[in-house]
Amino acid sequence: MNEALKRELSEKACRIRIGAVEAIHSANSGHPGGSLSISDILAYLYFHEMNIKPEDPKWEDRDRFVLSKGHCAPALYTALALKGYFPYEELLGLRKAGRMLQGHPDMKHTPGIDMSTGSLGQGISAACGMALAGKISGKSYRVYAALGDGEIQEGQVWEAAMFAGHRKLDNLCIVVDSNGLQIDGKVSDVCSVEPIDEKFKAFGWNVITINGHDFDQIENAYETAKKTKGMPTAIISKSTKGKGVSFMENNPAWHGNPPNDEQFKIAMDDLHAILNSLEVK
Repeated sequence: MNEALKRELSEKACRIRIGAVEAIHSANSGHPGGSLSISDILAYLYFHEMNIKPEDPKWEDRDRFVLSKGHCAPALYTALALKGYFPYEELLGLRKAGRMLQGHPDMKHTPGIDMSTGSLGQGISAACGMALAGKISGKSYRVYAALGDGEIQEGQVWEAAMFAGHRKLDNLCIVVDSNGLQIDGKVSDVCSVEPIDEKFKAFGWNVITINGHDFDQIENAYETAKKTKGMPTAIISKSTKGKGVSFMENNPAWHGNPPNDEQFKIAMDDLHAILNSLEVK
């Protein structure tokens, strides 16, 4: 990836993190840790990879995205706002009565949301259905989904994995945001999901493991996925929960807690320092 594009995507990822934290602070509710760990992936998908039209959110031939780890909606909402699906100011209405942005994605009321999610494990099944529909109808669109590593403790994920492998859904690419933490602590302590890669391989998937904060690796993974025929692709993204905010990084306490005013200031200082390092004007 050339340096200009890498810098642009790094900026977008940082702005996604800023918007997510702003929204969660405004709501005094939400999930910052996983929103921050998935931000680089969302920046790549929405500002480089996916074939979408913000001015026509229901365009029939668009690529689809399903946030199976739906509690990380603040990051997705920010990506959508930055892309132009709705005004950025809507982010401050997160989880507020009568406002558009609910705590989990809602396809009926939020432009750009392709599937309502929230109950963990269900999003990948919906993504499989979208991918199969594309195959049956002869459409060229691709389907993307993001899951958490804690989420894949759900049995429905593996039923969907079996289905996708059997149906050879090579228009489906998922990413497992493997930050190693869930609400109760380390995934390895709560209920280990390893080896994630071998499990997906056993169901007939192409599997790629990457550093989820390295845009060269992200690009290579998604380019490989597009070239892979006859099987779906699972990208195992090794990431840092709370990425970019000093006191949130690798701390399970920030799975689902909003920052107070003092913590919010520190978070904004941390993230704006990253923007300044990128020489964003």
